[in-house]
Amino acid sequence: MFKIIKKKVLNPTIFLMDVEAPRVAKRCMPGQFVIVRASEDGERIPLTICDYNREKGTVTIVFQIVGAATEFMAKLEEGDCFKDFVGPLGCASELLSLPLDELKQKKIIFIAGGVGTAPVYPQVKWMHENGIDVDVIVGCKTKDLLILEDEMRAVAGNLYITTDDGSYGRSGMVTQTLKDLYAEGKTYDQCVCIGPMIMMKFAVMLTKELNLPTIVSLNPIMVDGTGMCGACRVTVGDEVKFACVDGPEFDGFKVNFDEAMRRQTLYKTEEGRAYLAAKEGNTHHGGCGQCN
Repeated sequence: MFKIIKKKVLNPTIFLMDVEAPRVAKRCMPGQFVIVRASEDGERIPLTICDYNREKGTVTIVFQIVGAATEFMAKLEEGDCFKDFVGPLGCASELLSLPLDELKQKKIIFIAGGVGTAPVYPQVKWMHENGIDVDVIVGCKTKDLLILEDEMRAVAGNLYITTDDGSYGRSGMVTQTLKDLYAEGKTYDQCVCIGPMIMMKFAVMLTKELNLPTIVSLNPIMVDGTGMCGACRVTVGDEVKFACVDGPEFDGFKVNFDEAMRRQTLYKTEEGRAYLAAKEGNTHHGGCGQCN
């Protein structure tokens, strides 16, 4: 059992929890994720690791209520336990594998959309701890949905907040803020963009115009998190990849976002899964047991 050490309500639908999971905390790195199960018969929920404390043996997760399983999780309190807390899964951020001297020469901007702020934060924190200043754009629909502002401000070189409705910070989408920064004379060597699929799609359309290499972190439907089920299949360039084991980070210029979004919608229904199984043939996998 994995005890909840801390619970914080970030807004009415988004929650932060520090969970006692020493083996995960010992090995995890920014960019990776865990799969949690709140009860014996609960749904498996993939969540990006938002932070970790190796000394205390805790891992921080952030989740949004989107269904019955996450609503149940939101009712858990400090002292309650998760039935399963599996990880770390996926690959660490590829930037972390570069030599520090090389990273310090790069001008890097992170773009976070909505709950995507949670997976951006540990990467920016790691950069800060290693003496690398990066700029960060955080976007959300309205001020009430903004999360981790103080935490991000403490580790970002420059933090730009933008809201769709103009209720806080700059007004407009994250793409408009990036355009504005370039118009003000800023340029970057690398972009990391994490958020809703549609946001990442339009951000990449812009960064292609700017000739700004962009890493995206994909969050398609996942069932087992080990590459068996095929639910998180995506096309990157001309190759079939699975976000849970090959990612979650990929070259944004190569991701087929339209296909990924269509597939996410289709995978939610029995008819859609049958269609995908017929269309994808031997590359479909289907180990989740949902397809037949």
